[in-house]
Amino acid sequence: MTVAQSLLRLALPALLILACQNVALADPPADHSGAEEMPKAPYLLAGAPTFETTLINFRAKYNEANPTQQIGEFRSISDKSPNSSLTRAASKINENLYASTALEKGTGKIKTLQITYLPIQGAEEKAARTLAISYMANLMRQFDATLSAPQSVAKVTSMIEKGKGQQFYKQEVGAVRFVISDNGEKGLTFAVEPVKLALAEP
Repeated sequence: MTVAQSLLRLALPALLILACQNVALADPPADHSGAEEMPKAPYLLAGAPTFETTLINFRAKYNEANPTQQIGEFRSISDKSPNSSLTRAASKINENLYASTALEKGTGKIKTLQITYLPIQGAEEKAARTLAISYMANLMRQFDATLSAPQSVAKVTSMIEKGKGQQFYKQEVGAVRFVISDNGEKGLTFAVEPVKLALAEP
């Protein structure tokens, strides 16, 4: 196993788990054996919608719009759950920044797109965080073309502040949900997911 593969495996818990909770949890009991499973992220629920595009098309459009901050080829991640209806994949941007996705099996349509920043300490921390926010803003603009680059950076920064310490903080814009999942030292994730719009009452 290469160093890159090892790092990717270590990053997966932060990359692909967004717990659907809006309140902070109290300290858990010492014995976790009887604890209930945490609620699933919205994109994992049965009937969750998909974006009407494939990962290949998304990546091509993203890279065309962001020539200096590209996302490389996504590589599939083995899933130990035999009944999983999703295919997971991730792309390493650098040592502390990753893009990831969950795709609907059979169609390859996108359920969620995520950028995860693994915090670092030291002199490079500010630059690394700035780059991470820039990638998150790039992803946001792919689904909200009304935003300029500075506006998207400001919006992502605001969401990070509002979602600080929360495992699930969301803002919905039309048919899209923007999500911040702050897992502290384990990683900060920005996700974009489709929203199932309710039909208006006749």
